[in-house]
Amino acid sequence: MKIYLLAGKAGSGKDLMGRYMKTQYDFAGHNACILHITTPLYEYAKNYFSWNGNMAEKPREFLQEMGIEVIQKKLGKKYFLLDRLCEDIDILKNFFDVFIITDGRLLFEFEELKRRFPETKIIHVIRENYDNKLSDDEKNHVTETEMEQYKDYDYIVRNTSKERLFSEADKIIGLEAQREGEII
Repeated sequence: MKIYLLAGKAGSGKDLMGRYMKTQYDFAGHNACILHITTPLYEYAKNYFSWNGNMAEKPREFLQEMGIEVIQKKLGKKYFLLDRLCEDIDILKNFFDVFIITDGRLLFEFEELKRRFPETKIIHVIRENYDNKLSDDEKNHVTETEMEQYKDYDYIVRNTSKERLFSEADKIIGLEAQREGEII
């Protein structure tokens, strides 16, 4: 089983890279799936708070407040989202052999995911000087800043173009296959 956690700021290219990696693994005969740590937050927004599900209109302020202020701080459920993700992996590993998580943001999530699944590779996707249209409060939220403090990324990808993003993904897939003696 392979697990990749793609970390980066809003608009860095995590989802694009994740979809590309899934396509490459599927083409090579693996069963890959994309997961999100924040899936429960999106479900709450959609099912209980009238969000229409349009990812172009993400309720970012709600997601940040619900995930950090309510779930982690007020309720003291620091591992709630990560526990749900790990339960999904435990169930889905019966059907998939590659998991690509495209919304890494917080250091404790990186460390805990590696503790639970040591084979996890953490990739920092950086898109410098990109205006992601977030408000100043959203840009300064812990979910947009904390990943900069992490020092143990397995890979760092600089997203300067779609072609470079895909090329870097190919390199990572190739290196990981080589480590495990696979041919992709």
